[in-house]
Amino acid sequence: MRQILLLSLMLIAHTALADNKKTLQLEDVFNLEYASNIEMTKDGKRIYFVRNFMDIQKDKKSSNIWSVDTANGGMSPVTSGNQADYSPLLSPDGSKLAYVSTLSGKPQIHMRWLKSGANAQLTNLQQSPSALQWSPDGQYLAFTMFVKGKADTPIKLPGKPKGAKWAKPAVFIDKTLYRSDGSGYNVPGHTHVFVLAADGGTPRQITSGDFDYSAGFSWAQDGKGLYVAANREQDAEMKPLEAEIYRVDIENGELTQLTQRVGPDVGPKVSPNGKLIAYRGYDDKLKNYENMLLHVMDADGNNIRILTRDLDRSVGKFKWAANGKGIYFQYTDKGQVKVAYQPLNGKRRVVAQDLGGAGLGRPYVSGDFDVATNGTIAFTYSDPLRPSDVAIVRNGKIKKLTALNEDALQHLSLGKVEAIRYKSSADQREIDGWVVYPPGFDPSKKYPFILEIHGGPVAAYGPHFSAEVQLFAAAGYVVLYTNPRGSESYGQEFAQTIHHNYPSQDYDDLMSGVSHLVDKGFIDDKQLFVTGGSGGGVLTSWIIGHTDIFAGAVVAKPVINWYSFVLTADFYPFFYKYWFGKKPWEALEHYMKYSPISYVGNVTTPTMLLTGEQDHRTPISETEQYYQALRLEGVKSALVRIPGASHGIYRRPSNLMSKVAHILWWFEQQREEAK
Repeated sequence: MRQILLLSLMLIAHTALADNKKTLQLEDVFNLEYASNIEMTKDGKRIYFVRNFMDIQKDKKSSNIWSVDTANGGMSPVTSGNQADYSPLLSPDGSKLAYVSTLSGKPQIHMRWLKSGANAQLTNLQQSPSALQWSPDGQYLAFTMFVKGKADTPIKLPGKPKGAKWAKPAVFIDKTLYRSDGSGYNVPGHTHVFVLAADGGTPRQITSGDFDYSAGFSWAQDGKGLYVAANREQDAEMKPLEAEIYRVDIENGELTQLTQRVGPDVGPKVSPNGKLIAYRGYDDKLKNYENMLLHVMDADGNNIRILTRDLDRSVGKFKWAANGKGIYFQYTDKGQVKVAYQPLNGKRRVVAQDLGGAGLGRPYVSGDFDVATNGTIAFTYSDPLRPSDVAIVRNGKIKKLTALNEDALQHLSLGKVEAIRYKSSADQREIDGWVVYPPGFDPSKKYPFILEIHGGPVAAYGPHFSAEVQLFAAAGYVVLYTNPRGSESYGQEFAQTIHHNYPSQDYDDLMSGVSHLVDKGFIDDKQLFVTGGSGGGVLTSWIIGHTDIFAGAVVAKPVINWYSFVLTADFYPFFYKYWFGKKPWEALEHYMKYSPISYVGNVTTPTMLLTGEQDHRTPISETEQYYQALRLEGVKSALVRIPGASHGIYRRPSNLMSKVAHILWWFEQQREEAK
């Protein structure tokens, strides 16, 4: 491991010296920060946000809450320390700020009195609170929290003497969903809604039963009830996308169902006058993707109407306008994250764009926003050369308020990011992509090339900062990342082209992008490399099973065999039903037709595989299958296991460094051998 890391560091340093400029280095990952969790005062004069940073001593991400003045950009800390502070939420009168902090070791609800600066921990919970919401009168906070159930252990061994040290007891499992990526094997229990007095005390559980109330909630205007979203189907585990909206009475827990259809109805938000409820949802047609549509109904569940049926984009976070006459919502369009204002009656308009940056690894779409009473919009600002900052839009003009990474990045030469559009050889569809050039790029020279493929598969890249891609560019590679068919943000039809058909023509989309760049003359076609993670790992392994033009490949956290994947992944009731339509033994030919393992006999490309050992989304058994198959075929191959890492891998910053270091080392080995 140390040799691989040193070789990669030497490679990056060599490239920097050759250009006579300082470029991004692996260890610079620990210097990066980004903004998230935007919360703005009603008058639009101040913004509270989470400032995320990396703790190099503990190898983890930490976060504090800061505020910034929208007039002059002056920043000040609200919290400090190496804990995680997040989810800031202003009280209705703006005098207090509730938030969650790990200061005491476990996530707890804290309160900051803004005028006096006093701070207090309000809870001593055994589980993590989330989704904080103030009551309209500011007297209470509601939140969700997991409630442990009783472990069903049918066997208790007899005869154990007092003080004896026997083996740990067997774990008995009889639930359909029994493990989750990122948290491991599930503890029995469910997520419920609680209410806590704003001055602290004992939280009171409002919902009950063997159901999860984790799909969003909102206070009724009178403070006597909550509108909650939950899947209360008796076979809920086998209907993973189902959810309906209910009103629950605060005093007695009585439920009144307001929606009823096949499909999710989630995230209810009550209008300022309490008469309407907005929410997201769609009719479930068992497709791999559907647009989340913005709905509005009367508070009693009547008069349901859809406000975004004509948009052909999926609605994300949304918020009522202060006057209740419209709704602001976030959506992604061709890799660009935007905010639109949708009147209850009238034509919508885009009011903010260039959102993003809520992460550091790869250039996925993301972002957050808030709106003041006067219409000022605060948001996380996306820049291809910087992680997210805080910005506002006022009177149609964007004003960037923070520069969190100037100290870390201003003196470095980063790779230029350029948008491209090309046509797929499959059917002439237009495909969006972004090229990242090495610092000091000279179009008269020849450069090695990396195709980097996103996961999902229904996800999207965009013009956003990516430490991983910038590190590739710093090592001297031209990097291409694209949104092939199946990506979100291009409409429902584009995303559904891979329904029961993945991988397929998305391969052509990617290869057409490679050809598009090679034809420009500055790519060395003998030094083409390919990598991707999750769905990108699927496509990387599919590519090397269908072409030999790449000099090397790194397949990260892939699915190799759809049959075994459905029977080992954590969310398997969804995967079989929405991605294939039949169980594996009912459609063996279909499953294997789209499995990269079926084409392993064609592979000649030197291939490294890389996966977290605790990955329950694309289990490491998938990776090991492919590695062993490649070894049996005599293909040059290697296997990298990331200890303690789940599907995301990047929970610890050093894992991001390790992933990039291994990829660069592997590609450099193939370049050296080709000389």
